Amino acid sequence: MNEKQFRAEKLYHISLSVAKSMLKKGIISKEEYQEIDTILLKKYRPILGTLLAGKPLQ
Repeated sequence: MNEKQFRAEKLYHISLSVAKSMLKKGIISKEEYQEIDTILLKKYRPILGTLLAGKPLQ
């Protein structure tokens, strides 16, 4: 993984973490969370993140 890929991966996970926190607090719905995840996947194109996309929330 090169520096650019690592940065994209990091930004994707940080952004998704914020969305997950908002979901847990009831600020956004599960559907909105999934939409945010889709947008972030398109924006950052993470290598590892795509493997985890669509997995059930814990």
